[in-house]
Amino acid sequence: MNSQGHYDAIIIGGGAAGLFCAIQASKRNRKLLVIEHSERVGKKISISGGGRCNFTNLYTTSESFLSVNPHFSKSALARYTPQDFVALVKKHGIRYHEKKLGQLFCDGSAQQIIDMLLNECSDGGVEIRCECKVESVTKDEQFLVETNKGTFSSAALVIATGGLSIKPLGATDLGYIVAKQFGLAIETPRPGLVPFTLDPSLLQRLSSLSGISIDSLVTYNSVSFRENILITHRGLSGPAVLQISSYWKPGSSISVNLLPDLDAAELLANHHGSTIELANLLTEHLPRRFIQAWCELFAPSKPIKQYNRRELELIASQLHNFQITPTGTEGFKKAEVTAGGVSTSELSSQTMEAKKVPRLFFIGEVVDVTGHLGGFNFQWAWASAHAAAQRI
Repeated sequence: MNSQGHYDAIIIGGGAAGLFCAIQASKRNRKLLVIEHSERVGKKISISGGGRCNFTNLYTTSESFLSVNPHFSKSALARYTPQDFVALVKKHGIRYHEKKLGQLFCDGSAQQIIDMLLNECSDGGVEIRCECKVESVTKDEQFLVETNKGTFSSAALVIATGGLSIKPLGATDLGYIVAKQFGLAIETPRPGLVPFTLDPSLLQRLSSLSGISIDSLVTYNSVSFRENILITHRGLSGPAVLQISSYWKPGSSISVNLLPDLDAAELLANHHGSTIELANLLTEHLPRRFIQAWCELFAPSKPIKQYNRRELELIASQLHNFQITPTGTEGFKKAEVTAGGVSTSELSSQTMEAKKVPRLFFIGEVVDVTGHLGGFNFQWAWASAHAAAQRI
């Protein structure tokens, strides 16, 4: 194959990180090529935030991410902040709102963010090739990227291929293949921000509750998230469950506190002499349908005065520490992100450059840095892309 042109940098992956890296590097007058294997760029952006793109989170800190090295993300995040990205959004006249907890969404649609990135790429003279599938990557003096549309050469190569999540949108393991080819270690990729599946017997008891959402505190080891859990026909979902799933290890239990704002023991003790039924008392604080099913599982409902003190203590304990052992997750198909990825020990936290391979960069989701739910993964895409672009 004849070479189709030489570039200062080739960026593989036309998602958030890849496009943004091209934009930032183009401001330094670099000749850039973005290669995207799908028919269009930004597919994952288009479905994010329910189609409105939760493009950043105002409260981004390194504590909002998990990684084998929890400090790795600090440098990049400090040098490109949520406020920096908001300034770009404002420059393009995109209206946005804060939903909750610092989460920023477009008033219109996610397409506005894609259009903004494409306009910035156009202004910077960035070349984008879609339906361009990488067949091999080699390095001699330069990087050579062989594709179905010819062979391209470059001084630097940026891998922005994302993870394995949301397979239907065309996720691939190309980034990990390239990393391994150049001798870089990988932290085993696993589904993150993903619903749990449950044991069929428990699921059968909860099946009538599909669609019920409960404000809860969900804990795994020392990590807790306070948001809603959602009972589904396959298991458990909702923000608190998605958050904890990124930390969860197969075979272990999670704890759900169904009454995080109440002392259940005190509530029950205060009604100990009462004729009110347990289910009726609890439905003042939790959905009736849920409490009926919960009582069938743990404590058949009767007037509170008919329970002894020990039974009330056990009921209180179950309400605050409902132990659930998921059978697994819904996998990469339903995962919003991929946890794990290229080991941070292989990369410079300042530049995202591989320590062993000069001018080879890894940015965004392909790296072992995984954000919580709520715009953090986008901010990592922007910040890691910006860090690499300053070095290209």
